[in-house]
Amino acid sequence: MNAFQLGYHISHEQFSPGELLELVQMAEATGFQFALSSDHFHPWSTEQGQSGNAWTWLGAALAKTSFSMGVVNCPYQRYHPTIIAQSAATLLDMFPGRFWMCLGSGQLLNEGITGKQWPSKATRNQALTESIQVMRALWEGGEVNFTGACFDVQEATLYTTPPNPPEIAGAAITAETAKFLYAWTDALLTVQQPMPKLETVCKAWREAGDVPKPMMLKMQVSYDPDPEVASLGAFDQWKTNVFGSAMSAQLRTPIQFEQAAEHITPGDLTDHVHIGTNAAFFIEKIKAYIAMGFSRISIHNVNRNQKQFLRFFGDEVIPHIG
Repeated sequence: MNAFQLGYHISHEQFSPGELLELVQMAEATGFQFALSSDHFHPWSTEQGQSGNAWTWLGAALAKTSFSMGVVNCPYQRYHPTIIAQSAATLLDMFPGRFWMCLGSGQLLNEGITGKQWPSKATRNQALTESIQVMRALWEGGEVNFTGACFDVQEATLYTTPPNPPEIAGAAITAETAKFLYAWTDALLTVQQPMPKLETVCKAWREAGDVPKPMMLKMQVSYDPDPEVASLGAFDQWKTNVFGSAMSAQLRTPIQFEQAAEHITPGDLTDHVHIGTNAAFFIEKIKAYIAMGFSRISIHNVNRNQKQFLRFFGDEVIPHIG
């Protein structure tokens, strides 16, 4: 994946699995080159209103398309890394070379359903490190026994192993996290934020090691020919997603996110969502991120008008990105 690729973000929080299956096929047909799936138990707000199972959906979506797909996942707390390793191996057996993963330290919004104590960020990072060790050992084959600070594995063997292990990206919003995950990942995935903050994340990633590793970006947009509709569509669906990573990781329910967003205004979204009405605006933004060194950008149109967005990007934006 050395050449630049533009992808489509699969938002399980906003759309039903059936809708997303139709949308991902349309995304491939309109020229997007990969898809990136969220993995949520709860949406960010009750207005979003969905929470399909990403892993069940991925099997159907990969069968209905031909491009690659990734998923953003926390492999412990709500899951166990042995189960995530088995799930990834199953997808790769059916769809060799087309599935990859982005691992992160999770959010209480999703992981809190188990009723376990929510660990500190340092403990969650430790669990993440142990998880990738276990998963990579299982993908190599043979029996795995592991005793860690966060969990244990006893006599586990994957009898269906992947032809090749999946690419593992790490999810980072801060420079500190980017430095932490460099050692055990193949790539970085970060999210759109004010340029000075984004530049610090990229700089930390590049300086974390001697071997260049690719960077991916999740880019939020809201497109509509009518600027007011584009702005209000972003505000309705994404006003609960403007908080810092420390706060977002600690809120427990969609209602708590809504309460935290009570004083957010449409203008507060401008640093977090590119709201636009024409192709030139989005092309300029994408090319600026390419110039920063991003080799893959997953576009998330945060408003609900997905088919309009896909037709617009396919006709007027994607042909001018390369």
